[in-house]
Amino acid sequence: MSIKFRLTILSFLQFFIWGAWLITIANYWFGTKQWGGQEFGNVFGTLGISSIIMPALTGIIADKWINAERLYGILHILGGVALVYITQINDPQTFYYVILAAMIFYMPTISLSNSIGYTILKNNNFDVVKVFPPIRVWGTIGFIAAMWVTNLSGNKASSNMFLISAAASFVLGIYSFTLPKCPPQRLIAENATLTEKLGLNAFKLFANYKTALFFIFSMFLGGALQLTNMYGDVFLSDFSKVPQYADSFVVKYSTIIMSISQISETLFILAIPFFLRRFGIKTVMLISLFAWVLRFGLFSYGDPTTGLWMIIVSCIVYGMAFDFFNISGSLFIETTTSPAIRSSAQGLFMMMSNGFGAYFGAKISGIAIDKYFTLADKSRDWHGIWLSFAIYALVIAILFGLLFKHKHDPKALENVTH
Repeated sequence: MSIKFRLTILSFLQFFIWGAWLITIANYWFGTKQWGGQEFGNVFGTLGISSIIMPALTGIIADKWINAERLYGILHILGGVALVYITQINDPQTFYYVILAAMIFYMPTISLSNSIGYTILKNNNFDVVKVFPPIRVWGTIGFIAAMWVTNLSGNKASSNMFLISAAASFVLGIYSFTLPKCPPQRLIAENATLTEKLGLNAFKLFANYKTALFFIFSMFLGGALQLTNMYGDVFLSDFSKVPQYADSFVVKYSTIIMSISQISETLFILAIPFFLRRFGIKTVMLISLFAWVLRFGLFSYGDPTTGLWMIIVSCIVYGMAFDFFNISGSLFIETTTSPAIRSSAQGLFMMMSNGFGAYFGAKISGIAIDKYFTLADKSRDWHGIWLSFAIYALVIAILFGLLFKHKHDPKALENVTH
C-alpha cells in the first residue's frame, strides 16, 4: 500500500471511533437512561479534562522517548477496553469516570495522528500543505460513516454505539504498529536543562506574545467547538415534542441531518490549501470564527419545515467553522515551532482548544442552560440557547481580528514540506 493510502486508513478510523457515539450520546443519556442535564455537562467536560494534560504529555513522550506510532497504538487499545466497559454501567457517576478514562486515552491521539501524518509525509518528501488535507478529509468521512452506522442500525440511543466505537479502536490500535516508524527527535544538547530533557520547554511558547494569544483564542473557541456535538442531535430530536414536527424526517433521522455538517467538512478540507495560500493562516482562522456565528445563529431560527433551510445551511457552514480553525491552527504550530518540540506544541494546541476550552464550555453551557433556558416543564428554549452561543462566537471573532497579528508568508507554508 502507498504511504498516502495507509495514512488515509489511519485518518478514517481515527474519527470513526469518535463519530460512533459523540453526536448521539445525548439521546442515550437523556432518552434511554433518563439522567440529568448537569451531569451530562460533566460528561462532555471529560473531553476537556483529558485534553488539558494528556495531549501535551503524550506529545512530550513522543518527542523524547517513544515512537509516536507505538504510543498511538497503545492508547487506542486501552481506549477500546474502556469503551467496552461503558456498556455495563447503569449509574451516571460510574459512567462519568469510565468515559473520562476513555477520553484520557483517546483525546491525545488526535494531535498524535497529526504529528504522525506530518512526519511520515515529510520523510517521504510530500508537500504537506497539499497532501495532508485530502488525507485528513477521510477522517471526516469516517466520522460520517460511524454516524450513519449508528443511526441506521437503530443504535442512536443504545449502548451498542460504544461497542461499534470500541471495535474500530482495537483495529486502529493494532494497525498503527504497522506504520512507518516515527522515532523521537531527541534533539537535546549535552548541557540541556532538566526542563529541556523532560520536554517541558514547549511551554515556553506561552512567553511569545503571538503564540500565547493564539493559544488563548484557541481556548475561547474551544468553548464553542463541542456545543453542537453536545446538543445538536438532541435539539433536532426535541422537535418530536411539537405535534406538527413529530413525524418529520428531521426528527426520525436527526443523526443523518447532523452528518451534513461532516459531509460539509470534506469539501472545506479540500479547499484549505487554496485558502491558506491565497489569504494566509490568520484570515482563514477569522473566516472560521465568523462561520461559527452563522452556525449557531441559523440553528436558533431553524425548524423542520419552513426553517429547514436554515438547519441545512447551518450544517453546511459547520464544515468551514470547524476545519478552517483546526487545520490552519495545526499548520500555524507546524510553521512557527522548532522540530524538537513540535509534537509537544501540537499537544498544547489540543490542550487549549479541546482541553480548557471544551471543559469550561461544557460546564458553563450546562449550568447556563439549566438556569436560564430550561422551562418549567423541563423543555429547553433552543432559540435562546443557540442565539446566546452565536453572540459569544461573534465577540470572540471581533477580538481575534483586532488583537491577533500574523503576517501572511507563503514561503513559510511552502517550507512545511521540508
